Amino acid sequence: MTVPATISHAVQQTQEWLKELRETAGLEDEAAALTVLREVLHQLRDRLSVEEAVDLAAQLPIIVRGIYFEGWQPAHAPQKVHTKQKFLDQVTLKLLPRQIPPEPAVRAVLALLAHHCDPGEIGDVVGQMPSELKELWPATAVTFKARASKTAGAAHGAKRGH
Repeated sequence: MTVPATISHAVQQTQEWLKELRETAGLEDEAAALTVLREVLHQLRDRLSVEEAVDLAAQLPIIVRGIYFEGWQPAHAPQKVHTKQKFLDQVTLKLLPRQIPPEPAVRAVLALLAHHCDPGEIGDVVGQMPSELKELWPATAVTFKARASKTAGAAHGAKRGH
């Protein structure tokens, strides 16, 4: 049986994401990376507005998008978690029985998203997070919107100056 190119590419992208996550989070294998990716994506998704959750999904590779939407109940979103510790506790519970330190795992997934997804979209996602949860994202993701508006303002000013 020949696998369509679209499916082969989707599998390859997913393998690349899992390998990158395994390496950056120091996980034992891709199975652990898949577990971490799934649980962090679900915790993130459930804290976004339905519209923002769907916008983020559009940035994900096809198979990762399926994992992201697995078990989603849009009527129950967004769930409010205002502290970093509560978010990490939820991730820890979902990772059981695996004993994976949650904060480095969460940071690695968020860095993966920031690396592979559109910076503007990640800025929108970060914008919906309480300040304590923003601390888990790479600094460039947190500051993107401010930097982009400064750049746009400078470009607009330069145009008017000519």
